[in-house]
Amino acid sequence: MHVFRDRKSLLMLFGLPIVQIVLFGFALTNEIKNSKIAVLDYSKDNVTRAITHEIEASRYFEIAINATNKNEIEETFKKNKIKSAIIFPSDFENKLYHLHKARVQIIADASDPNTATTLVNYLTSIIQNYWKEKISTAAVPLQIIPEVRMLYNPELKSAQNFVPGVIALVLMLVCVMMTSISIVREKELGTMEVLLVSPFKPILVILSKAVPYLALSLVNLIVILVLSVYALGLPINGSIVLLFAVSMLYIITALSLGLLISTSTASQQTAMLLSLMGMLLPTILFAGFMFPIENMPLPLKIFSNVVPAKWFYIIVKSIMIKGLGIESIWKETLILLVMTLLLLILSLKKFKVRLA
Repeated sequence: MHVFRDRKSLLMLFGLPIVQIVLFGFALTNEIKNSKIAVLDYSKDNVTRAITHEIEASRYFEIAINATNKNEIEETFKKNKIKSAIIFPSDFENKLYHLHKARVQIIADASDPNTATTLVNYLTSIIQNYWKEKISTAAVPLQIIPEVRMLYNPELKSAQNFVPGVIALVLMLVCVMMTSISIVREKELGTMEVLLVSPFKPILVILSKAVPYLALSLVNLIVILVLSVYALGLPINGSIVLLFAVSMLYIITALSLGLLISTSTASQQTAMLLSLMGMLLPTILFAGFMFPIENMPLPLKIFSNVVPAKWFYIIVKSIMIKGLGIESIWKETLILLVMTLLLLILSLKKFKVRLA
């Protein structure tokens, strides 16, 4: 009877299992669907059109662009608008029926090696199925040979995908957890009253709690990058100054979120629970380094946009792996900046309410 009277217990007993089943059963899957692909068809014959139609008809791919040259495909990869591309050379059908074989190039964004390997396997399977159904009945055996190119990570090192994700996860957890309990600790110890009667302004109290953890988080970032480069052999292909600048912005975003939690809770236990459970799961599930976001249902895709780690993960991959500059990540950086300002304003406002 007590359990059924306690709404929190009911939520834990029935709500948590339902959420987990929905997330892990329907939303979170390593299977890739509706992946954006570019098609560059120099031949434009019956065979290439048929293969393109097979690709478009599959549930795995969505043709995002019909490119006119290779430079267009390269730019589209840089803008993170596609995950793969297929290029048909000129005279494809003619070579297939007269030389009895033709080559097709498959390009995949291997900054996420698991996704790239899966997409290449999907494309190869589609081409092979077309070959078996349509071409294998020819009098002379014909062969379509896929030539695979893994962009940004030809060796398919898993560190290329997980290091940016680990950076996002570690910085988010450390900053949010440590900052969230800082102001709450002052309340529990009774020292907040001293601060309340002092001439300090709320912004100074907030800054005094945030700045030390900003410095410690930068040390954490340096340690992670050093280990990544020298222990895992992961190079930093882009500007290290830009990487540090954007990482500092992300750290400030996480600190602002931690301050908001600390000004909204009354105990360290509650603040730690919110920071761990409230940020650990969203960062792991919706950042994109564990589960492809494009496979998720629309409501979860929309929710992922409010997770700061998603945007930072895209930025770190663009700088470290792809070697891109600010012109390619300005949108994600702007989103983090807006999040930071909103969180700081909310933190300061709630802190003022408590001062009153």
